[in-house]
Amino acid sequence: MSTPKQDERASPAAPQDFDAAALRKRYQIERDKRLREDGNEQYVEVKGKFARYLVDPYVEREERQSIDEEMDVLVIGGGFGGLQMGARLRQAGVKDLRIVEKGGDFGGTWYWNRYPGAQCDVESYIYLPLLEDVGYMPREKYSFAAEILEYSSRLGRHFDLYGGAIFQTEVKGMLWDEPSRRWIVTTDRGDHLRARFVAMANGPLNRPKLPGIPGIENFKGHTFHTSRWDYEYTGGGPLGGLDRLHDKRVAVIGTGATAIQCVPFVGETAKHLYVFQRTPSSVDVRGNAPTDPRWAESLAPGWQKRRMENFNNLVSGVPQDEDLVDDGWTDLVGKMLRRFKEATARGAPNVAEIMEMANFEKMNEIRARVDSLVEDPAVAEKLKPYYQMFCKRPTFNDDFLPTFNRPNVDLVDTDGKGVDRITETGLVVAGIEYEVDCIIFATGFEVGTGYARRAGYEITGRGGRTLSEKWSEGMSTLHGMQSHGFPNCFLMHMNQAAFTANFPHLLDELTTHLAFIIGHALECGAATVEVEPEAEKAWVQTILEKANGMMGPGGPNCTPGYYNNEGKSPGAAALQGAPYGGGSIAFFELLEAWRSEGSFEGLVFETE
Repeated sequence: MSTPKQDERASPAAPQDFDAAALRKRYQIERDKRLREDGNEQYVEVKGKFARYLVDPYVEREERQSIDEEMDVLVIGGGFGGLQMGARLRQAGVKDLRIVEKGGDFGGTWYWNRYPGAQCDVESYIYLPLLEDVGYMPREKYSFAAEILEYSSRLGRHFDLYGGAIFQTEVKGMLWDEPSRRWIVTTDRGDHLRARFVAMANGPLNRPKLPGIPGIENFKGHTFHTSRWDYEYTGGGPLGGLDRLHDKRVAVIGTGATAIQCVPFVGETAKHLYVFQRTPSSVDVRGNAPTDPRWAESLAPGWQKRRMENFNNLVSGVPQDEDLVDDGWTDLVGKMLRRFKEATARGAPNVAEIMEMANFEKMNEIRARVDSLVEDPAVAEKLKPYYQMFCKRPTFNDDFLPTFNRPNVDLVDTDGKGVDRITETGLVVAGIEYEVDCIIFATGFEVGTGYARRAGYEITGRGGRTLSEKWSEGMSTLHGMQSHGFPNCFLMHMNQAAFTANFPHLLDELTTHLAFIIGHALECGAATVEVEPEAEKAWVQTILEKANGMMGPGGPNCTPGYYNNEGKSPGAAALQGAPYGGGSIAFFELLEAWRSEGSFEGLVFETE
């Protein structure tokens, strides 16, 4: 019995005859006009006068006494990374465990992102971690935020993580104390936590960012960031019904994954909605469907791991006997394989050409879908993405494009430049001011900025040296998870590790690996575990050798976005922080082989 498939609202067939040279030129033009020297510096850091965008609107702050205690393992972050780390540590027999989370509950990005329409864009059967361990089956192929948040809580209960959880608490500093061989972690609640081991599960999408538009602080109306949705102002809830916008003129800045999901709900109820676009997203069929209980009952043990690997192989370009997920992510690979077979039948295939032609075909299909759903040809043309798929994160939605057929909705395309300035009463683009009552920033999270800025605190290791100081000329780790001079400290991110479209899959591999190391250290009574300098140097060299000028999935020739440092040419330091160039499949195999070999190569364990 098959998995739920995409619905029948398939994308229109792409034109079979197209001018590849003309498309290459168009892609280049669109890319070049969006380039800007400031890269990630174009965004405003949310602090000082902008700190209000970090306030939690979902729960009341609970006052408590500060905590002064010692524990074996402290996990920073209560999203999927922290939950999976906690689960793996529990399975490794670790009992003395605490998790510090700035939100009011577990969930991470799913705690904060409660905007209307919020939904995972990777299939829930592979996106929600540890489904078999917990004994849970998602209600739909693509779960909405409320279900994902509830599932996060379920994970916390199942693995007994609530007892050691410290919510509504933000880490402010982390210092290695050599005499006690402990990490001293301080918080905004006055806590003094002494941990033998610290696992950093801050996540790549945890700190909202604002666009550095001149005059952003001058607007007199209402504003909020989508990760702190203000239902008090909009009315309604995550399923829509934003009734308090009926007399409001609203601006949404951004057309990335968040805006794709929330714009239909705002457009449905606002008196008038202006959507400000710098770069259009690729918007493919959503095709959500309820979970078939007969299909769920037919699954054999180990099904989720097999499904995750099947998906990861396909989006990595590795053919599979069957496409288990069968959605917009894997569709491109299917087109590549079809073209490859056709080319092979004619003679020796040119792999690079096949990949490019398949990508053109897929993106032509995306652009044809815009024409089929948007009534005004001029508006449709502005909503068409002209870049290769995976230059920017693909999106999937059946309601975003038709929203622009509403008489109360206007697309304000900025021709790649962004909003010129914000006044007391509105936003200015190309000399025209659009007066609004409310600005909603759908501008995402910090990616690519310094680690301390994204985390919100500094890490000070041996000899008083900070991680920022050590990495000032380039990131330096073993496998992306440990750095010399910072014993008993473990990192979880894709830098110097691997990129996967399904981020919880990467977290599963990382937490399995780290729990193996921490479990061994506790079992053998090690006071410290640290990377050998030579092993770290060798891994950095491996990263550089395999980087090939790429920054994750978005290469230097892609249109600017967070995948490629906003199009800014990567210097040596940026390349040094790239994911493992051999791909996620090879990286996961490398970690498994390292664990199986059993000698903990590259690490030094020291006893008390």
